[in-house]
Amino acid sequence: MKYPFLKLRYYQSLLRDLLQFIRKPSQLMLLSKSTKFKIYDTIGLFILKMVFLIPLILFFALVYDPKNQTGASMADRFSPLILLLVGGLILPVLEEVCFRLSLRFKPVYLALSSGVLLYYILTKAVYHTKISAIDDTFMMRMLPAMMFSFILLSIFNLKKVKARLAMFWRIHFRTIYYLNCVLFAAVHVFKYELSWLNIALLPLLTLPQLMSALIYGYTRISFGFQYPLLFHMSTNLLAIGISLLPFTD
Repeated sequence: MKYPFLKLRYYQSLLRDLLQFIRKPSQLMLLSKSTKFKIYDTIGLFILKMVFLIPLILFFALVYDPKNQTGASMADRFSPLILLLVGGLILPVLEEVCFRLSLRFKPVYLALSSGVLLYYILTKAVYHTKISAIDDTFMMRMLPAMMFSFILLSIFNLKKVKARLAMFWRIHFRTIYYLNCVLFAAVHVFKYELSWLNIALLPLLTLPQLMSALIYGYTRISFGFQYPLLFHMSTNLLAIGISLLPFTD
C-alpha cells in the first residue's frame, strides 16, 4: 500500500473498520499497526469525515448559515496568531482530555477528565463565561477543577475502587462510548443562539461534532490518545485558517 490515499479500497476498509467499531465498541480493541500506518489511517479518516460532511457544509453555506457565537467571540477577543493557538491547539487538548482520555480506564485518566469536565460546568453553568476566557473568574474555575482532580485521583487509586471502576469500564464500555459521543455533541450546542429554528436544526448543527466524537473515540481506542488529539487539532486549525482568509466571511 505505497499510496493508500489514492485507492478506493483503502477508504472502504477504513469505513468498514470504523462502522464495525461503532456498532460494537470495545476497549479491548488495539490495532497492531506501525506508527506510519496509524498516521495514514488518521489522515484517511479525516478525509472521509470531510467527504461525508460536504452535503452539510453546502446546506449551511447555501441554505441556512447559523452564526457561530463562539467563533465570533474568539475572533473579536484574539489576534489571528492567538486565535490559532487557543482554538487550534489549547481547546482541542482540553476537549480530548475531557472526552477521550478516559475512554481507556486508568485512575489518572478518569481524574483528569473529571477535572476538565468540572471546569466546563463551572465555566458554562455557574459563571456563564467562555472556556477560553482569562478573566476575574478564571482562578475560581481552574483551582476547584485542579483540586477535584487530585482528590479523585487519590480515591480512584484505592485498590478496591480501582478494581470496581476497571470492571465497570469493561462491562459498560459500549454505553460509556455512546454517552461520551452524545455529550461531546451536546456541549457544542452553546456555540449557537438558541432560537426556535436552531433548536429545530440541532441534529444537523451538532452532526459534525457527533461524527467527530465517533471517529475520535475509535482512533483513541484503536491507536492511542495522540491520534484523536492530532485529528482534532488539524480540524480546528483548518477551520480557523479558512476563516482567516481575506475572501471569507
